[in-house]
Amino acid sequence: MGNRSFFVMALLALPVLAQAGDRRVEIGTGIASYYGSELSGNRTASGERFDPNAMTAAHRTLSFGSLVAVTNLANGQEVVVRINDRGPWGKSRIMDVSFAAAKQLGMHRSGTAKVKLELLD
Repeated sequence: MGNRSFFVMALLALPVLAQAGDRRVEIGTGIASYYGSELSGNRTASGERFDPNAMTAAHRTLSFGSLVAVTNLANGQEVVVRINDRGPWGKSRIMDVSFAAAKQLGMHRSGTAKVKLELLD
């Protein structure tokens, strides 16, 4: 029974493993910030309602729906976000992420972090 359970778990993991092999194109490094609960429910530039608990982000030029791996360069934490908004509007920033993404990146207390962005293909 133990081997069968392992086999079933391995089959369930296959889609995740396939995604892990996605090609990545580095698109830059810079300072990311986040927006939180105060904007919850507001419409994003894509027309969606902003959900601070979703893994989403704002970028000035990437297409809506693009998936981006964001890595906090200070601690190595990484998260994948989906672009659904435009911004950030501060020229010193490269991306705004949701609160959920900021928390996983370990930047929810400081408010900002130096990050690397990689577009997933």
